[in-house]
Amino acid sequence: MAGLSLRSVKKSFGDVEVVHGVDLEIVDREFVVFVGPSGCGKSTLLRMIAGLEDITAGEIAIDGRVVNELDPKDRDIAMVFQDYALYPHMTVFENMAFSLRYRGIERGEIRRRVDEAARILDIEPYIARMPRQLSGGQRQRVAMGRAIVRDPKVFLFDEPLSNLDAKLRVQMRTEIKRLRERVATTTIYVTHDQVEAMTLADRIVILNHGRIEQIGTPEDVYDRPASTFVAGFIGAPPMNLLPATALPAERLSGARRPPQDLLVGVRPEHLVWAAGETPLIEGNASVVEPLGSDTLVSLDVAGQALVVRLPPRIVRRRGEAVRLTADPANLHFFDRTTGIRQTQ
Repeated sequence: MAGLSLRSVKKSFGDVEVVHGVDLEIVDREFVVFVGPSGCGKSTLLRMIAGLEDITAGEIAIDGRVVNELDPKDRDIAMVFQDYALYPHMTVFENMAFSLRYRGIERGEIRRRVDEAARILDIEPYIARMPRQLSGGQRQRVAMGRAIVRDPKVFLFDEPLSNLDAKLRVQMRTEIKRLRERVATTTIYVTHDQVEAMTLADRIVILNHGRIEQIGTPEDVYDRPASTFVAGFIGAPPMNLLPATALPAERLSGARRPPQDLLVGVRPEHLVWAAGETPLIEGNASVVEPLGSDTLVSLDVAGQALVVRLPPRIVRRRGEAVRLTADPANLHFFDRTTGIRQTQ
């Protein structure tokens, strides 16, 4: 087991810098998820940790040892790829055992490790099959098993569920969560799916254009987003952001500060139906999406699009009047120019 440190890590392709001085400390046995939109640098960062990409500047240390110049095979990491990367001409057992045989591990120990990993991942019935005889989810389990048998210091997952259909993704998220409880190894998991990030992570690292926007627990980044980027990326649907102007009170000297242009953020579930009280927001439904347990309603407020999550059957169809209010404690304030969270 081991911690991992990134110190001012940069990556450039020619004159274009794509990772801009990332600093990050990951503690032993922590499950950290890198999340962000396509092109944000998350997979590049993972590949630098794995040794599959050279770093341009900075240091990467695993278990206190700087690994910048080490080959991938010498870093004591195991990586699970998006496309499984199984050998098509080998059985499940042979795929899982391959790296152990390459390292000269004794045959009995190989059998013990493969059998244990197959039991943990519930793939014992498929141990003699070829990859072509497996479903996508079973292949992904084999890929995870191949990583587990190595007993590495760090697991790296590069968007391992992105090739699966929606139902299987949900199932495999549960499997990875269960695996996390059984095999407590330091893990970095890359995804563009914020639901995966929220459900799997001890901490989330949100990346944007090669920079870290925020690091925190799933609750931290959801309840107190550090920027409008985080507010708009985390949450499904994302946080509503509405322009506003803050008019500060007079100072003791009598001088006034200039008005501050803000964006006021509110989560769709924190806008509630104003039954017998004066509404904070009024409009007419433009789109109504019944989801069974609740209903998503879109409306236009003074030219601004707004989405609200309401109990079922309060609003049934387009054009109906919508009356909303919100607890001030659930409002978030961001500088309109910088996008940075403001304390109020």
